[in-house]
Amino acid sequence: METHTLRTAGADLVYDVRGPLPPTDGRPPLFMIGQPMDAAGFAALAARFPERTVATYDPRGLGRSTRKDGRVDHTPQTQADDVHAVIEALGAGPVEMFASSGGAITALAVVAQYPADVTTLVAHEPPLITLTPDGPAAVRARDAVREAYEKRGWGAGMAAFVAMASWPGEFTDAYFAQPEPDPAAFGLPTQDDGSRDDPLLSDRSWAVSGYRPDAGLLAAAPTRVVIAVGEESQDVQTGRTSVATAELLGQRVSVFPSHHSGFCDAEFGYPGKPDEFAHRLRQVLDGAS
Repeated sequence: METHTLRTAGADLVYDVRGPLPPTDGRPPLFMIGQPMDAAGFAALAARFPERTVATYDPRGLGRSTRKDGRVDHTPQTQADDVHAVIEALGAGPVEMFASSGGAITALAVVAQYPADVTTLVAHEPPLITLTPDGPAAVRARDAVREAYEKRGWGAGMAAFVAMASWPGEFTDAYFAQPEPDPAAFGLPTQDDGSRDDPLLSDRSWAVSGYRPDAGLLAAAPTRVVIAVGEESQDVQTGRTSVATAELLGQRVSVFPSHHSGFCDAEFGYPGKPDEFAHRLRQVLDGAS
């Protein structure tokens, strides 16, 4: 693996390349992106594509990529510009792309803004919360996570996020009637370290979850777009947002093994099924639905 730094006006973007450039297997590079997950989260999945040239990167302000634009918020449009810049730096585009969570939202913005950059996009569980029928309630639930974080710190905020992310079905009155979850029940710290800059728990990434893709631009792009959902996620929020995104594009979701982080191993404490996930991703990249 070779690590590179691309210096742009707004950020120094660190990206990794596994394999030769240009690729020698006759396939385009496979670019894996996330948000707020950085390149480290794709190590297990990238290792399961030894025959491919795989690129990963850290979004600006996350991991090893530093910002120079004086901002702390994350927007799909700005991140799409960054991904486009990295693809240009690879010098071997267009790419195939696997994108997960907020990275899937960035990837949809890439296809809309730079349609020649990506041949096939597998967008895994984009958390586009305003697209679901209970969009206003989902926004309220997201706001409550930030409120818990602001009041009591990271452990409380993460406990509220886990409760939100694991709630089955729409956000009903029963959801909002629950007491605030105890961080200790999830093995999370109860003490407040005083920081309030977490991109997942603060309002810094609200422009990501609140993004609304332009279905017309996506339909006009030459990119084959596949919306993917984990088989264990279908009843929870990111499963429902995946279905809503696919419906916006006139599609049905493509079902993948495991959960929202199903391509990860045990390194992050909630292991998925990376072998099965990689097999399914290879099938979809090769044309399966």
